Amino acid sequence: MCGRYAASRRPEDLAGVFEIEKLEPSQPLESWAPDYNVAPTKEVHVVLDRPVKDAGDPRPVRQLRTLKWGLVPSWATSPEGAARMINARAETVAEKPSYRRAFSARRCIVPADGYYEWVTGTQERDLEVEGRRKRSRKQPYFVLPADGSVFAMAGLYEFWRDRTLPDDHPGAWWVTCSVITTEAETTPLAVAPAEGPRSLADIHPRMPLMLTPDRWDSWLDPARTNPDELGELLTPPPAGLMRAYPVSTAVSNVRNNGPELLKELEGPEEGTLF
Repeated sequence: MCGRYAASRRPEDLAGVFEIEKLEPSQPLESWAPDYNVAPTKEVHVVLDRPVKDAGDPRPVRQLRTLKWGLVPSWATSPEGAARMINARAETVAEKPSYRRAFSARRCIVPADGYYEWVTGTQERDLEVEGRRKRSRKQPYFVLPADGSVFAMAGLYEFWRDRTLPDDHPGAWWVTCSVITTEAETTPLAVAPAEGPRSLADIHPRMPLMLTPDRWDSWLDPARTNPDELGELLTPPPAGLMRAYPVSTAVSNVRNNGPELLKELEGPEEGTLF
């Protein structure tokens, strides 16, 4: 799964990486702050291709927008379940009613430095995969591209209208997003910690679906709706692109937020089965 990540790059830096044509005007650059502990329901930056409202031009424009993490389907009667819809599984995203419309036409990229995941015992991980038990969090690891590039997570976004509010109310429309996950790689990490997990699958059975730059345009293109073509975009990236290292258990508390959370430890603070 992906339930926590870090995003410290400035909007103007992301604009250069993703060739952004329009930065969202509602969030001045001077108000931006890095977030080293992004958690569900927070406001997050996403990249998307969409015509600019009231511009009179139907051409999709590459935009950097601020959305709430936790998808609310357009047909939902309330946003109460958003915190439970932070992830969509690549294997079923084209079929699930909550995600299939967004997958067809409203895809986005969620830029990150990397994501956090917590290592625990193999038996507990197996139970989690089966949906029988939520495992306890133990030693956190930070997972990121080995070359230090942006971690581009495949995502979906959706619009939801709060019918309890008038049309001109600033909260009348919610724009929310979800991160797509896939099976974690079982191949060796590009850079593994001195002790502990040797692959992403050793850390957790799921991982965010990372999009390599050659897939960005196709993924973001709202005109691309063919199910077979979209299914090809859900293929995991080549193995061996990621590294992982242990970080302080302070990240387990969502109130903690600072660059110290990304500091690499010499060894895990919490004992695991490795």
